[in-house]
This record gives sequence, structure tokens and C-alpha cells, in this order.
Amino acid sequence: MSGTEVEQAELAHSLLEKHWGLSASMRRLPGENHNYLAEMASGDSVVLKILTETHADPELEEAIISGLADAGLPVPRILPTTSGQNNIPAGELQGVARVQEYLPGTPWKSLESTPSRLRAIGAFMARMHAGLEGRDFAAAARTHDWDLARAHMHRDKAEFLNDPDQRRAIEYCFHLFSALALPHLADCPSGLLHGDINDENLLLDGDQIVGLLDFGDCLNGAFVQDLGLALAYALEQEDVTLETAASLVEGYDECRPLELKEQELLLPLALARLATYVTINAQRMAADPTSGMRNLHLDTAWEAINMCLAVAPAQARGILCNGCRVHASPPADPGNVASARNRHLAPSLSLSYEEPLHIISGRAQYLHAADGRPYVDLVNNVCHVGHCHPRVVDAIATQAAKLNTNTRYLHEHVSEYATRLCETMPSGLDTCFFVNSGSEANELALRLARSATGSMDVLVLDGAYHGHTANCIAMSPYKFNGPGGSGPADWVHVLPMPDAYRGPYRGEDAGDAYAIEVADQIGKACASERAIAGFFAEPILSCGGQVPLPGGYLSKAFEHVRNAGGLCIADEVQVGFGRLGDAFWGFELHDVVPDIVVLGKPIGNGHPMGAVITTRAVADAFDNGMEFFSTFGGNPVSCACGLAVLDVIRDEALQERARTLGGRFLDGLGELKERHRIVGDVRGQGLFLGIELVKDPETLEPAAHEATRLVNHMQQQGVLLSTDGPLHNVIKIKPPMVIEEGDIDMTLRLLDDALGQL
Repeated sequence: MSGTEVEQAELAHSLLEKHWGLSASMRRLPGENHNYLAEMASGDSVVLKILTETHADPELEEAIISGLADAGLPVPRILPTTSGQNNIPAGELQGVARVQEYLPGTPWKSLESTPSRLRAIGAFMARMHAGLEGRDFAAAARTHDWDLARAHMHRDKAEFLNDPDQRRAIEYCFHLFSALALPHLADCPSGLLHGDINDENLLLDGDQIVGLLDFGDCLNGAFVQDLGLALAYALEQEDVTLETAASLVEGYDECRPLELKEQELLLPLALARLATYVTINAQRMAADPTSGMRNLHLDTAWEAINMCLAVAPAQARGILCNGCRVHASPPADPGNVASARNRHLAPSLSLSYEEPLHIISGRAQYLHAADGRPYVDLVNNVCHVGHCHPRVVDAIATQAAKLNTNTRYLHEHVSEYATRLCETMPSGLDTCFFVNSGSEANELALRLARSATGSMDVLVLDGAYHGHTANCIAMSPYKFNGPGGSGPADWVHVLPMPDAYRGPYRGEDAGDAYAIEVADQIGKACASERAIAGFFAEPILSCGGQVPLPGGYLSKAFEHVRNAGGLCIADEVQVGFGRLGDAFWGFELHDVVPDIVVLGKPIGNGHPMGAVITTRAVADAFDNGMEFFSTFGGNPVSCACGLAVLDVIRDEALQERARTLGGRFLDGLGELKERHRIVGDVRGQGLFLGIELVKDPETLEPAAHEATRLVNHMQQQGVLLSTDGPLHNVIKIKPPMVIEEGDIDMTLRLLDDALGQL
């Protein structure tokens, strides 16, 4: 022992002799706690425990030990002092001291983890949970650094690991936990947990558990947390594979059947525990290289992590839970799904990523693949309030079970929804049309503009995309100037993309300069006797590369268009409904009021909906005797869905969330730009952001190949991004609005590593 350890042992001896009247030789026991084996001349032994943790609660531990003893489980009796106290101040050793009965037995860590032994440990844990069932320990409603339900709080400590491969592995462990376990823990059977079923706290005689030690981490939680924690320690044992560890799960299931949702949590919980002590140790070692956690076997921890990550989560779950009485149905084979798609779907329908994903479910900001891997979805702005938001799902199901018809009948949902939408708009935009998509909405907006003005031609921005109908394709340079396109129709006039980063006009006056281009184009059209019906513009260009419009541009452009007799149409399909944070609608950021507003994508959170909001005058001009009718547009189910989306945006303060989290994301991306020369520009607003990659910051040569590589690399790490822009070198970010800070920070750390490799 070192000098300090000798001194502490002497203090422990004095404490034991003074308060318990026992004289013994003191030997420090392994572990982080200051526990001493006191061996007396008589041959008897006791354990002196020094409770030093800030979350230590001696009275709670006493109550739990008593409860387990009553249930017939092997726990150490507490031996009072000569004055009858169970716990006393530890003096110079600090903390609280108590003496417990010494339980003979061999620690789990010193034994071979055979299937029969692991099965016995699992069964013992189930009996332990049953023994405490129904007992109310109010003080156990607490948390601490080792609370497995809070494992995600340690994910930022991955930065203390120097090896990028290790950082990525730890990021993925916490990602699995956050996506697969955290959302479901509260729904699992719960009660009092031991909180630290490790390989030192279980004593065995053969396959029989003869001692359960150390109740300092006990707390309330889901029972499966204890099982996941024990599984982590099992996987660290020599020669233990997933197949071997399945015996632990089977033993538990024999005494308390595991629900399917608990089975799905086992691997993420085990990996979260392994990742937690790897990262906490890394943090401590970074602060003081001599202060690593006692007896922490980093090599075995990494072996367990790498073994688990080498297998897809669904496959690992199948192995671990093979002996459970309830089994999950296997997903469809991805190869068969791909073959059927190729046989029956048109080849012009594309798939994302070099390795296409077989997605089978979604929740909040996550998409889940058939192999069990979760993905943080940073591109699906359609599911605005989160994939499968329960309030939206319930609204759709409830109304679908009651009535679904068309707008030729009176129904309160359609009028209420129209009212609610118009209340979000500036005064005068008070008349609604309902359709089924953003494409249909833009198609209708074109018809409205032509009817109201008597003109046929439109102005569009270069790089814009407004939909997939024939007229919308004709208004989308992103399509007609791309592969398979045939150039603009004679009624479409393309304006320069107002790109203050790459375009011809930059700096503070860029907006004015680009607005002059609008006036020039109108003049050319008039000179050719082509009158302008409308100007279609997104407040931030989406397919154009997440390009914000420069200051002053939209207001001056609107002025030129109106002077020419045209209408101004704001395409809010991508950026509306609070996504930009500082405003509910993108056009509000430019201090303009359009004549027509086009809505789609997030309007129904994935339910097919679209809408056009305009003035009564424009709507009246369209009322020329030909009925407008959309079979499904504005049906009661769609309107119930739309109302629920508006309610969630309001009740969950998602616009403010977009503002604050968008700022966090943008600041982090800005820091990446400072560190990585390949990042040419970072831009956007709220949760609608773009990263433009360039090979040379002076020439702005686009790094399209690198952008594609980056997107596919991030997909392999569990983060979904995509490329866009005319040069295919812009990474676009437009996640569901329920994204968490942890997702953003993880993405930034992974991007930092990936950009360094590029």
C-alpha cells in the first residue's frame, strides 16, 4: 500500500476500534468506495464501509437491506456501534461509516461465467425485484451520475477520447440508448433497483448466489435497467459472447417474463453502461492521469463494446432474447423488399444513400431500420412535429373512425382549420383552398395568379423547385435545367439566384443589386409583349442550396412585380410553420405581405395535405363559374390532422425551439467552418440550415464528391443528411422540430471528425 493508503487504513482501524470496540487488521477492498475488510484475531471478519458518494443515503440503504432480508435474499446485516447507532460520521476519512456482516463467497468477477451461472444470476435479479415489489421507498426517487436512465448525459464526454474510432463507437452507443431506450423506459415495469449489479457486488458459491452487496446506487427506475447493467458486466467476462450472455436474460425471464419493449432495451442499456464508465474514466484521466477509476478494465469494456457493435441491434436482440417466452416477429428481408421494388416501381424513383435503408418505423426525431439501427433524421422536414407524434396520430385515427368525406358537406373541422390558418397570416390573407400536396398548391397558385391578372407568364428564381406537376416542373429550374430537362417554357422567366455567397453580387448591397435583375427581367418580358402574372419565391431557397435571400431583396422584388401588374407568391412549402424560428412564416422575415401563400410538406406532419391562402379579391377573380374541387383536399381527417399539428406547434413551443436550437446548430457549424477549410459557407435560419463544401475557399470550386462522401459517412454513424444545390455540394439540414440538444451536439462532433478526414 502507498503511504496514503496506509494512513487511511490506520484511520479506519481507529474508527472501528473506537465506535465498534473491535480490533482488527484492515485491508482495502477493490472498488471505488472506501471499504475495508476487518479481520479479527478470532477469525471473524466484518466490513467497514465508508459512504463517500454525494448521493449516499444511509437510511435508504438500511431500509432496502431490511426489505431484502425479509424477502429471504442474502444481504449483509448492519452491525450497530457500541452506542447503538447504525451510521456515524467517518471523521478524517470523510463521509459516513457503518459496519456490515462479512458474507463469505466468491465475487462473480473471479468465476467463469458459464451459462448455468449466468442463468442463476438472472433468476436472482428477478427475485430481487419481486422481493422489493410494492414497497414504497420515497427517498429512492432520486438520480446520480451512474443512473442508467440518464446515461445520455455523458455523451459529450466522448470528446475526452483521443482515438477517433473510439469516439465514434461511444457516440453510437449513446445514440442507440437515446433512440431505442430513453423514449421507452418510462413505459416499462418499474420499481426499486439495486442500481449497480456488477461483478464485485454478487457473491457466489458454485452457481448459487450467497451475497448481494453495495446498495449505494439504489434508486427507482425500470427493472430492465438492472438487467441491462448486469448484462454489460457479463459481456466483459472472458469468453462470454452474446450467445452465452443470453443465459442471463433467459434466467431472468424464467422468473419474470420480459415484455417485448424491455427486450428491445437490453442491448442499448448494456452499451450505455459500458460507454458511461469508459467516458467518465476518460474525463477523469484527462483531468488527472493518475486518478483513473480503480480496477476499471478498459480493455474488456472495449472488447464488449466492439463485439456488440459488430452485430446489428435487431440481430443482437434476437440472440440475447432467444430463450425468452415472448418473441418479436422478424422483419421482412431487405433483399426481398428491394427486389419487389425493382420489379414494380418505376426506375425514375430514386433511393437515398449508397446503402439504401429499409426503414420500418419512426418516432420523434428518429427513423428505425429493419436491422434495428436508429437514425437521427436531419432532413425530413415533412414530419415537422416529429415522426408519428401521438397527438397527430390520435387525431387522424379518431376522425377516420367517425367520418371522412369531401368539402361539399358542411363540417366544423374545415371551417375551424381555415380560421386557424388565416389567424397565422397578416391581415387580408383570409381565404383558403385545400389540396393534397405542395405541388397541387403551387399549381393552384399559378391558376389563381393567371385568373386575377389575366396574364400568363411567371418569374422564378434559378435553382428553385415548386413541385412535380407539369406546370410546376415548368416553373422549376432545378428540374428543367437538370438531367432530363428541356429548358424553360416561353412563359417562364428565370431570375438569377440571389446568392450572396457564390453569385455575382455580394456584400451589403447584394439585395438591391439582385432586385434590379427582377426589374430588368420584367422589362425584357414586356418588350416581348409577355405580361407577368406572378412571381414565385421561397423565403429561403431549398433545392437551390439552402440559400437565404439577401436583405431588402424580397421587398424590392415584390414592388417591381406589383408595378408590372403581377402577384407575389410565397412558397412556404419547405420553410413554413415556425421552422425559421424568428417568424412563423418565412416571408415575415422580409417585412412583406404576399398576395398568395403556398403551404405543404409540414402542414400535415406526413399526412398528404396542401393549402393556398390568398386574399378575397384574388379568390373572387378565380370564381368565374368553373367549380374548383379537390376530392380529398380539406376532408375532415386531413383537417383534424392539420389542427393537431397547429396545436402541437403551439403547445410544445416548437417555433421557439427552432430559434434556440437552430442558433445552437448554426453556432456549432460556424466553429466547424473555422476549423475546416473545406467548409466554404454556413447559412440558414432556425432549423433550416446549409453547409456548402468547396475545394478552394478562393475559387469556390464545389466539393460535390466530398459532400456525397460526407453524407454517406454520416449515415453509417446514424445521422441522416443529404446534398442539394445546383452544384450538389450543399449539405442540407432540416430536421423534425423535436430534435434534442444532444442530437445536435453529437452531429457536430461527428461532422468535426468526418470533415477532418475529408
